[in-house]
Amino acid sequence: MRSGQMIRGIVLLFASFALLAFQGEAPAASAKEIDIKVNAALKRFTKEVGGADAFLAEAKGVLVFPEVIKAGIGIGGEYGEGALRVNGATVVYYSTAAASIGFQLGAQKKSVILVFLESAALEKFRHSDGWEVGVDGSVALVELGAGGMIDSTVVNKPIVAFVFGQKGLMYNLTLEGSKFTKLER
Repeated sequence: MRSGQMIRGIVLLFASFALLAFQGEAPAASAKEIDIKVNAALKRFTKEVGGADAFLAEAKGVLVFPEVIKAGIGIGGEYGEGALRVNGATVVYYSTAAASIGFQLGAQKKSVILVFLESAALEKFRHSDGWEVGVDGSVALVELGAGGMIDSTVVNKPIVAFVFGQKGLMYNLTLEGSKFTKLER
């Protein structure tokens, strides 16, 4: 085996390990804990983003991950737990996980909100066994327009996402490769 192939194999092995570690038997939040954090994330979203209340009122469903932790040293992974809300009520809990390889060092915490604007997109998501962004469905990542308002050019997409960091909406992020899996709570 050539050294380049061996290095790639080792990197893939560590990436797989990192992803499995995030999905392992870590202390999971209770349904009540998740719901409290989801409420806080939605409150922050509507406070910081102009037009968010009206936008959410039109949603067929909203998937909220209040805390997604991403960490890495060359090889990274992220994990978070959240809830899908339909008509304002939690209908099922989900986890999100992703692995990455590349130049990275450190950790970050972010909140992710996916808004389903079409019933067909929501139903496809709800009936999937494990849904992956970019494979099972396309998600438009929203950037705020002038004055902190929702950019209306992406509102016509079936699924739109918002990613918040500690200091507001984060730029140049992707959700590609993020996998969502139902949780038993």
